[in-house]
Amino acid sequence: MTVLVTGGAGFIGSNFVLDWLAQSDETVINLDKLTYAGNLQNLAALAGNPRHVFVRGDIGDVNLVAQLLAEHRPRAVVNLAAESHVDRSIHGPGEFIETNIVGTFHLLEAVRAYWGGMPEPQHSGFRLLHVSTDEVYGSLSADEPAFTENHRYEPNSPYSASKAASDHLVRAYHHTYGLPVLTTNCSNNYGPYHFPEKLIPLMIVNALAGKPLPVYGDGRQVRDWLYVKDHCSAIRRVLEAGRVGESYNVGGWNEKPNIDIVHAVCALLDELRPHVDGISYREQISFVTDRPGHDRRYAIDARKIERELGWKPAETFGSGIRKTVQWYLENREWVNAVQSGGYRDWVAKQYGA
Repeated sequence: MTVLVTGGAGFIGSNFVLDWLAQSDETVINLDKLTYAGNLQNLAALAGNPRHVFVRGDIGDVNLVAQLLAEHRPRAVVNLAAESHVDRSIHGPGEFIETNIVGTFHLLEAVRAYWGGMPEPQHSGFRLLHVSTDEVYGSLSADEPAFTENHRYEPNSPYSASKAASDHLVRAYHHTYGLPVLTTNCSNNYGPYHFPEKLIPLMIVNALAGKPLPVYGDGRQVRDWLYVKDHCSAIRRVLEAGRVGESYNVGGWNEKPNIDIVHAVCALLDELRPHVDGISYREQISFVTDRPGHDRRYAIDARKIERELGWKPAETFGSGIRKTVQWYLENREWVNAVQSGGYRDWVAKQYGA
């Protein structure tokens, strides 16, 4: 038995592949384009593992995807391939349109052709699981209820708009062609192998380097935080037992303002890697100009996945953030390797030199 995972060298994708191979005897075909956020070092522990087959390529390459499907005959496809950083989508939306919309379309076409030719019982057992985001729902006020799966789509950034479009394509391929799809919409992930342009890893690496900790606006933007390995377990559960054609929100039940997240990281670093002079890492916090169109609040109502599939997160924010900070402290070589000149140029452009 085989599964095809797209985007399996990225942050969530590599964690998913590592966890899948640790808990299953199935082979993973891992297709990743290896853009700036894709990193084979994330998968170094799988070197020589015959159950991990890595292929460098693009989900938009219909011939390549068709070849992989024909050769390996996967029982499922898990689509994690995406451009995912809001800030980058503001500066250059074209790549987001190309990967998240056009790429998803080409993937759907290749999978539809493959699935259409499958014999029973493989045909009825096949699944395509599309991983998406809570950002497709837009922004909430402080007193509005959390996003449910029935919430209207109101994306506010080029990134979230491109993911919303991909969700709609997946839904359309189910309703039009009968393609057996599942969609998950997750909240903000954090954990090992997170590329340090996102809030938590950026705060950790900047703090340790003695650099300012840039916080947008007043820092009161609220997000729900989901430990990445909890997200991976949710994907596995939805793939195993989710109802075909349904969407499932995946959240950590951890709504917190960004500034509270930064304070939590600083407190852990003060404990685990204190400055020799005793000054708190909080002193490095620097408020910077807010990004355009910054959504104020996201919140996930994850009761459906718990009610129907019995899934809920194993980590609290306290336990997950401690594991995350410890991982970055113990993996400085990985951090140094991903902080290339291109990464440094991006941070300087985004937050000021």
